[in-house]
Amino acid sequence: MADKDTPGDAPFDLDKLKQLVEMMESHDLTDVHLKRGDEQWRLRRGPRQVVHAVPQQYAPAPQQYAPAPGAPVPVAAAAAPAAPAADSGLIDIKSPTVGTFYAAPSPGEPAFVSVGSVVTSETIVCLIEAMKVFNQIPAEVNGTIAAILVKSGDAVEFGQPLFRVKP
Repeated sequence: MADKDTPGDAPFDLDKLKQLVEMMESHDLTDVHLKRGDEQWRLRRGPRQVVHAVPQQYAPAPQQYAPAPGAPVPVAAAAAPAAPAADSGLIDIKSPTVGTFYAAPSPGEPAFVSVGSVVTSETIVCLIEAMKVFNQIPAEVNGTIAAILVKSGDAVEFGQPLFRVKP
Protein backbone atom coordinates (compact mmCIF):
# COMPACT_ATOMS: atom_id res chain seq x y z
CA MET A 1 0.00 0.00 0.00
CA ALA A 2 1.14 3.56 -0.59
CA ASP A 3 2.51 5.60 2.29
CA LYS A 4 -0.04 8.33 1.67
CA ASP A 5 -3.67 8.05 0.65
CA THR A 6 -4.15 7.89 -3.09
CA PRO A 7 -7.25 8.90 -5.03
CA GLY A 8 -9.72 6.12 -5.90
CA ASP A 9 -8.88 6.36 -9.61
CA ALA A 10 -5.11 5.88 -9.12
CA PRO A 11 -3.68 2.66 -10.59
CA PHE A 12 -2.75 -0.24 -8.32
CA ASP A 13 0.86 -0.42 -7.20
CA LEU A 14 1.83 -3.60 -9.06
CA ASP A 15 5.15 -3.93 -7.23
CA LYS A 16 3.33 -4.03 -3.89
CA LEU A 17 0.79 -6.47 -5.31
CA LYS A 18 3.62 -8.75 -6.48
CA GLN A 19 5.24 -8.49 -3.03
CA LEU A 20 1.97 -9.45 -1.36
CA VAL A 21 1.50 -12.48 -3.63
CA GLU A 22 5.07 -13.62 -2.89
CA MET A 23 4.41 -13.29 0.85
CA MET A 24 1.22 -15.33 0.49
CA GLU A 25 3.16 -18.06 -1.30
CA SER A 26 6.03 -18.10 1.19
CA HIS A 27 3.61 -18.34 4.16
CA ASP A 28 1.21 -20.72 2.37
CA LEU A 29 -1.77 -18.37 2.69
CA THR A 30 -4.76 -18.77 0.41
CA ASP A 31 -6.77 -15.67 1.36
CA VAL A 32 -5.71 -12.14 2.35
CA HIS A 33 -8.02 -9.19 2.88
CA LEU A 34 -6.47 -5.77 3.57
CA LYS A 35 -8.40 -2.56 4.13
CA ARG A 36 -7.23 0.97 4.85
CA GLY A 37 -9.63 3.85 4.48
CA ASP A 38 -11.43 3.49 1.15
CA GLU A 39 -8.73 1.21 -0.28
CA GLN A 40 -9.38 -2.50 -0.01
CA TRP A 41 -7.43 -5.47 -1.40
CA ARG A 42 -8.65 -9.06 -1.31
CA LEU A 43 -6.41 -11.76 -2.76
CA ARG A 44 -7.13 -15.47 -3.04
CA ARG A 45 -4.82 -18.01 -4.57
CA GLY A 46 -5.41 -21.60 -5.52
CA PRO A 47 -8.72 -23.24 -6.31
CA ARG A 48 -11.70 -22.92 -4.00
CA GLN A 49 -12.00 -26.20 -2.25
CA VAL A 50 -15.29 -27.98 -1.79
CA VAL A 51 -14.85 -30.72 0.75
CA HIS A 52 -17.64 -33.21 1.38
CA ALA A 53 -18.03 -34.71 4.84
CA VAL A 54 -17.53 -38.44 5.17
CA PRO A 55 -18.71 -39.88 8.51
CA GLN A 56 -15.91 -41.57 10.41
CA GLN A 57 -16.37 -44.66 12.56
CA TYR A 58 -14.30 -44.96 15.71
CA ALA A 59 -13.61 -48.28 17.39
CA PRO A 60 -13.20 -48.38 21.16
CA ALA A 61 -9.58 -48.54 22.27
CA PRO A 62 -8.49 -52.07 23.20
CA GLN A 63 -7.92 -52.75 26.87
CA GLN A 64 -4.18 -53.00 27.38
CA TYR A 65 -4.08 -54.53 30.85
CA ALA A 66 -6.02 -57.00 32.95
CA PRO A 67 -7.41 -55.65 36.22
CA ALA A 68 -6.01 -57.00 39.45
CA PRO A 69 -8.10 -59.70 41.10
CA GLY A 70 -10.89 -58.10 43.12
CA ALA A 71 -10.40 -54.66 41.45
CA PRO A 72 -13.40 -53.07 39.75
CA VAL A 73 -13.56 -53.72 36.03
CA PRO A 74 -13.46 -50.52 33.96
CA VAL A 75 -16.57 -49.93 31.88
CA ALA A 76 -16.06 -48.88 28.26
CA ALA A 77 -17.51 -45.51 27.36
CA ALA A 78 -20.64 -45.64 25.27
CA ALA A 79 -20.10 -45.06 21.57
CA ALA A 80 -21.06 -41.62 20.31
CA PRO A 81 -24.56 -41.65 18.86
CA ALA A 82 -24.83 -41.53 15.11
CA ALA A 83 -25.83 -38.20 13.59
CA PRO A 84 -29.62 -37.92 13.53
CA ALA A 85 -31.34 -38.29 10.18
CA ALA A 86 -32.42 -34.64 10.43
CA ASP A 87 -28.74 -33.60 10.04
CA SER A 88 -28.53 -35.17 6.58
CA GLY A 89 -29.49 -31.88 4.89
CA LEU A 90 -26.89 -29.79 6.74
CA ILE A 91 -23.75 -28.39 5.12
CA ASP A 92 -20.43 -28.22 6.99
CA ILE A 93 -18.26 -25.12 6.97
CA LYS A 94 -14.76 -26.56 7.19
CA SER A 95 -11.42 -25.13 8.17
CA PRO A 96 -9.36 -24.14 5.12
CA THR A 97 -6.14 -24.34 7.14
CA VAL A 98 -4.49 -25.63 10.30
CA GLY A 99 -4.52 -23.12 13.13
CA THR A 100 -6.34 -21.81 16.18
CA PHE A 101 -10.10 -21.14 15.96
CA TYR A 102 -11.50 -17.86 17.29
CA ALA A 103 -15.27 -17.25 17.38
CA ALA A 104 -14.97 -13.47 17.96
CA PRO A 105 -12.85 -10.69 16.44
CA SER A 106 -11.12 -10.11 19.81
CA PRO A 107 -11.52 -11.19 23.44
CA GLY A 108 -14.57 -9.68 25.12
CA GLU A 109 -16.39 -9.02 21.85
CA PRO A 110 -19.44 -10.96 20.72
CA ALA A 111 -18.97 -13.97 18.44
CA PHE A 112 -19.23 -13.48 14.68
CA VAL A 113 -22.15 -15.95 14.57
CA SER A 114 -24.17 -18.11 16.94
CA VAL A 115 -26.66 -20.94 16.51
CA GLY A 116 -29.60 -19.45 14.63
CA SER A 117 -27.57 -16.74 12.86
CA VAL A 118 -28.46 -16.28 9.20
CA VAL A 119 -25.35 -16.25 6.99
CA THR A 120 -24.59 -15.53 3.37
CA SER A 121 -21.62 -16.74 1.38
CA GLU A 122 -19.69 -13.56 2.32
CA THR A 123 -20.51 -13.60 6.06
CA ILE A 124 -17.36 -13.93 8.20
CA VAL A 125 -18.05 -16.76 10.66
CA CYS A 126 -14.72 -16.95 12.53
CA LEU A 127 -10.99 -16.29 12.51
CA ILE A 128 -8.28 -18.92 12.23
CA GLU A 129 -4.84 -17.90 13.38
CA ALA A 130 -2.00 -19.54 11.51
CA MET A 131 1.59 -18.38 12.06
CA LYS A 132 0.47 -15.17 13.79
CA VAL A 133 -1.80 -14.28 10.83
CA PHE A 134 -5.54 -14.05 11.51
CA ASN A 135 -7.48 -15.36 8.52
CA GLN A 136 -11.14 -14.37 8.22
CA ILE A 137 -13.22 -17.40 7.26
CA PRO A 138 -16.33 -16.69 5.17
CA ALA A 139 -19.35 -19.02 5.31
CA GLU A 140 -19.26 -19.61 1.52
CA VAL A 141 -22.85 -20.89 1.85
CA ASN A 142 -26.24 -19.27 2.45
CA GLY A 143 -28.35 -20.51 5.36
CA THR A 144 -28.75 -20.62 9.12
CA ILE A 145 -26.08 -21.79 11.60
CA ALA A 146 -27.42 -25.05 13.06
CA ALA A 147 -24.40 -26.08 15.14
CA ILE A 148 -21.01 -24.75 16.24
CA LEU A 149 -18.62 -27.70 16.46
CA VAL A 150 -15.53 -26.10 18.05
CA LYS A 151 -14.79 -23.69 20.89
CA SER A 152 -12.81 -20.50 20.74
CA GLY A 153 -9.13 -21.25 21.30
CA ASP A 154 -9.37 -24.82 19.98
CA ALA A 155 -6.70 -26.07 17.58
CA VAL A 156 -8.26 -27.04 14.24
CA GLU A 157 -7.02 -29.14 11.34
CA PHE A 158 -7.34 -28.64 7.60
CA GLY A 159 -10.82 -29.79 6.52
CA GLN A 160 -12.16 -30.06 10.07
CA PRO A 161 -15.87 -29.14 10.29
CA LEU A 162 -16.34 -25.92 12.25
CA PHE A 163 -20.04 -25.18 11.75
CA ARG A 164 -23.13 -26.93 10.37
CA VAL A 165 -25.45 -24.80 8.26
CA LYS A 166 -29.04 -25.46 7.31
CA PRO A 167 -29.36 -24.21 3.71
